[in-house]
Amino acid sequence: MSKISLTIDGLTVEVEQGTTILEAARFLGIEIPTLCHHPDLSVHGSCRVCMVEDVQTGRLLASCAVEAAEGMVISTRSSRARRARRRNVELILANHPQDCLSCYRSGSCELQEISYKLGVNSEDVARIRGENRSLPLDELGPALRRDPNKCILCGRCVRVCEEVQGVSALAFAGRGFSATVTTAFDLPMAEINCANCGQCAAVCPVGAITEVSEIDAVWQALEDEDKFVVVQTAPSIQATIGEEFGLEPGTVVTGQLVTALRLLGFDRVFSTEFSADLTIMEEGREFVARIQGNKRLPHITSCCPGWVKFAEHNYPDLLEHLSSAKSPQQMFSTLAKTYYAQKIGIDPAKVFTVSVMPCTAKKFEKDREEHRDSGFQDTDAVLTTRELARMIKEVGIDFANLPPGAYDSILGSQSGAATLFGTTGGVTEAALRTVKELLTGEPLERLELGFVGIKRAEVEIGGRTFKIAVVSGLAEASRLLDEVRAGRSDLDWIEIMACPHGCVGGGGQPLPNSQENKDKRARGLAQIDRHQTIRKSHENPEILELYREFLGQPLGGTSHELLHTSYQARAR
Repeated sequence: MSKISLTIDGLTVEVEQGTTILEAARFLGIEIPTLCHHPDLSVHGSCRVCMVEDVQTGRLLASCAVEAAEGMVISTRSSRARRARRRNVELILANHPQDCLSCYRSGSCELQEISYKLGVNSEDVARIRGENRSLPLDELGPALRRDPNKCILCGRCVRVCEEVQGVSALAFAGRGFSATVTTAFDLPMAEINCANCGQCAAVCPVGAITEVSEIDAVWQALEDEDKFVVVQTAPSIQATIGEEFGLEPGTVVTGQLVTALRLLGFDRVFSTEFSADLTIMEEGREFVARIQGNKRLPHITSCCPGWVKFAEHNYPDLLEHLSSAKSPQQMFSTLAKTYYAQKIGIDPAKVFTVSVMPCTAKKFEKDREEHRDSGFQDTDAVLTTRELARMIKEVGIDFANLPPGAYDSILGSQSGAATLFGTTGGVTEAALRTVKELLTGEPLERLELGFVGIKRAEVEIGGRTFKIAVVSGLAEASRLLDEVRAGRSDLDWIEIMACPHGCVGGGGQPLPNSQENKDKRARGLAQIDRHQTIRKSHENPEILELYREFLGQPLGGTSHELLHTSYQARAR
């Protein structure tokens, strides 16, 4: 591709043709504010916060939408550009609710940060103050909450839902002051084909879309002396929550996480990696049984609840291909109220199970009618990474300087394979480590599957070539599933994660949920795997003890009753 040269703020830069002015400026280290722009989404150019001046023509240009041209001379700092940016932000604020102090996104709101950086003051906004909208909130949940009054019409949520997830649950409606982002027929998100993945909340620059908070419910349980409150933490949390306390993305803070949870008052602290190992024991053998019977192939993973709900809406004819194994969250909660309660001699009715997850869809999963095999609702509350960080901050815990703690025993040991569940491709590698040793007794070589889009590979096991695919992002998953539906696929195994990059990019992770941060988080999890003494699920001693004492054998009667589930077709 040919190169062009332009000058920005007196600095000359050479970039490829097709590069926007915004991208060229960032190449020089010049930061231009944006709101509607997102590096992973198509160009929208609606907010006009990124205005710059073309010195040669005197025109103001939206730098995110205008391509750089040969010989351009651009000023990002001229008085006209600065005034335009400030005025456009003032116009957004003129119709925006003034409840910043109590807003869920206070401190992480991009509009708030830009207003401060551009020197916007309340007097200027008051002079042009417009009419505040009073639209009804969508709080039916159970995963996501929408406040259309805070929406700034940047379109990020619409684009991520359509372009990255292929769901198109959100769209623009109305014109002028009546314009809004809404669902089909203005239905609540709980009643449409939303996957509950939370990617809309992850890209929203303000507080218009957030997770449904369960913080108060968890505090209430912790303060109830009659409840025995246990918590499980998903694999990715140990490499992501540190960001909320100023640590570098990917910093492993497992020990501090455990200590913080004990200081909050949880009676027992466990790792979901334990039940991830259990998932591999069940799903690995399920896969072997399908191979040997040559039925229901390709085998498709089911540990991601966002993907499962997407399949129920859009691919009900392929549900028989999904593994019947419950997700690690649900396996753990079922055992906490059966095996563990029995083991320590406590009434299971008093056990309150909390999970800390990277994913908003886990909130939907806990409420599924299928997940009551313990005789109670198996999972009582789900906190996102962000919610747990708020609780820790609320009580003034100095997270970064905490002494390391260790998970409690019986449901707390884990293998490195389980840690890999936190990133796309991890479930596949963890499963194949066990499957290969089950079939041949030989260890699996490291798989390098990458993190983005569709990745295919072939793995030799016992003289047979297994064709596998790993995909993250539901739009990419649709392309793969359309091949299966049309009979054009010869795959044996498919891993699907709803969120791009897998759980490290989940809708409940710290903001910003950028590509760079997700890469660093994945490397943090890989580091944990490399340093684990036990690296295969079938070598976890507490898992082996669980089968000896309680479950019997994988896919046996007890394990099938407690650890497996079914799915339901849903209307589109």
